[in-house]
Amino acid sequence: MNISANWSYPTSIRFGAGRISEIAEACAIAGIRNPLLVTDRGLASMDITTKTLDLLEAAGLGRAMFADVDPNPNEKNAAAGVKAYNEGGHDGVVAFGGGSGLDLGKLVAFMAGQTLPLWDFEDIGDWWKRADEDAIAPIVAVPTTAGTGSEVGRASVITNSETAQKKIIFHPKFLPTVVICDPELTVGMPNFITAGTGLDAFAHCLEAFCSPNYHPMSQGMALEGMRLVKEYLPRAYTDGKDIEARAHMMSAAIMGATAFQKGLGAIHALSHPIGAIYHTHHGTTNAVCMPAVLQFNKPAIVDIIEQAANYLNISSGFDGFCTYVDDLNNSLGIPKKLSGLGVENPDIERIVAGALIDPSTGGNPIEMTQENTTKLLLSCI
Repeated sequence: MNISANWSYPTSIRFGAGRISEIAEACAIAGIRNPLLVTDRGLASMDITTKTLDLLEAAGLGRAMFADVDPNPNEKNAAAGVKAYNEGGHDGVVAFGGGSGLDLGKLVAFMAGQTLPLWDFEDIGDWWKRADEDAIAPIVAVPTTAGTGSEVGRASVITNSETAQKKIIFHPKFLPTVVICDPELTVGMPNFITAGTGLDAFAHCLEAFCSPNYHPMSQGMALEGMRLVKEYLPRAYTDGKDIEARAHMMSAAIMGATAFQKGLGAIHALSHPIGAIYHTHHGTTNAVCMPAVLQFNKPAIVDIIEQAANYLNISSGFDGFCTYVDDLNNSLGIPKKLSGLGVENPDIERIVAGALIDPSTGGNPIEMTQENTTKLLLSCI
């Protein structure tokens, strides 16, 4: 199978091994002549980042980089990134990395020309219309993990460091002009990151598939995304150099992030405040919460999960699907409880309060209340 293509949904995607070589051409298409590459601290000195900077420099685009990005990026990271962008006279961003680098990079491109404060653009109603659209810089996105799918997203998840709450900042022009998905960039991911990011993609697909909102295109994409994770995440985890598996996992990440236009749910509603308060890895937190949320939503999702189980060749319907999720988590070294992520004696009331105001709550098949969400959280501890 030739796993290489040019896609235009939801944006222009250059997909295939070795296509990072096209980074300068991607910048030209986006109209970027002096890019700032935004990534996280862990990637700053890695060979894949150095190679990308070399390619930019060889094309006469400089080699400017900003890497002061936390695993759960916050408004302080954003302010520092905007300062670096403006002081360097940059005209666009190459957002490079996993969810943190991609989200922060997109936010820097968005905020660099704005006069209103960051939180004025939170994803509430039509607050995004407050932005000066003409001041938003172009973005080229280069994912180096296969999970978040932020490379095809119209938003960034940013932690308010003062309140320890994750906020979604939205604008249609967050969507990158060009995305380069090169599975060779994901080869160096350690096993626990491969597992956590892959299960993040699975959670996106699962929650989108179960959301009661109407979006048949997302429904189909979510179902096939789950299949790709089922088939290829174990392979990528076992052999990180399996380029076919890495490629299909990058596809699954894009599909999950596109599918969750249909909605997310209780997995993400819990994971967001837990990650903001206790700094846990997002995808791994999703994975820990997933089995409990399946049981929580069971009265509303038995039939639809049976449909998914049939497509995925999982026997015994809903119960079989739940057993599959448990077995997958176990095989990938995912802790059974949040305590395995270092979340000890958590602030139950604070997490529940955060979950109930999270935008993901509205897509859950069963209405989340303080009482039932507290019970759900306790089952994850």
